[in-house]
Amino acid sequence: MSNSYIGYHFIIEPAALGSEILLAELGETAFESFVENENGLSAYIQKEFWNENILDDIYILKNEEFTINYTFEEIDQVNWNEEWEKNFEPIEVDNKCYVRAPFHEKTNTEFDIVIEPKMSFGTGHHETTHMMIQHLLETDVTNKKTLDMGCGTAILAILAEMKGANPIDAIDIDNWCYQNSVENAERNNCKHISVYEGDASLLTSDKKYDIIIANINRNILLNDMQQYANCLNQDGILLLSGFYTEDIPVINESCTEKGLTYIKKFERNNWVSLKYKKQ
Repeated sequence: MSNSYIGYHFIIEPAALGSEILLAELGETAFESFVENENGLSAYIQKEFWNENILDDIYILKNEEFTINYTFEEIDQVNWNEEWEKNFEPIEVDNKCYVRAPFHEKTNTEFDIVIEPKMSFGTGHHETTHMMIQHLLETDVTNKKTLDMGCGTAILAILAEMKGANPIDAIDIDNWCYQNSVENAERNNCKHISVYEGDASLLTSDKKYDIIIANINRNILLNDMQQYANCLNQDGILLLSGFYTEDIPVINESCTEKGLTYIKKFERNNWVSLKYKKQ
């Protein structure tokens, strides 16, 4: 595993639309972490997956309707927390849940979650995290067996435990996310979260859940949807995010053909989060 990342910092005009398109294109490559800001976005890739031609097929960079300038740098493991502190803003959802780093002040919200990153921006895109938190805040998870798939820093697993879910499995394919999830579960005094390093192949036939949370990306969701459906108990809830409004038809088709019923949608800045039930 590489101990460093390459960070690209893009300044985009017009920023909002350009950032959305650029992020979508980069998301189809080995870039794995993104932080948006008012002038554009930053994107991060593990050095071992980087090459000097990594941006050659990013079409928006050749689109004359946008002006995009960028710089890039190597970020060592020891500098990652500094990079995090420069970019990460706390997430507050519906005045009930506050996701913050240790250097942010504690609030009086009902659910106060403290995370500290390792070599990954485990909050994912703030829109998707925000919407998944909204779904969890509205969902009764008391004593429900829960899976957080692609857990990142385990924010959603931690919130699920704070709301009474038990037991909880958290899975991520990235070793740094695995380690970070373990640390953040301990940091938030969680007792019922088991963290595993791997992918959907860990979802064997004996694994059954009342709630499955999957905040990943469209292609992985579609690839793993049958395993989610197989592992979901009757009347179980599936919460999905990590994709765009235009992806809803293909996601909905996949869920419907596997016996899942659409319940609700949240949408923020063209990002979407969907709720399904197995009936």
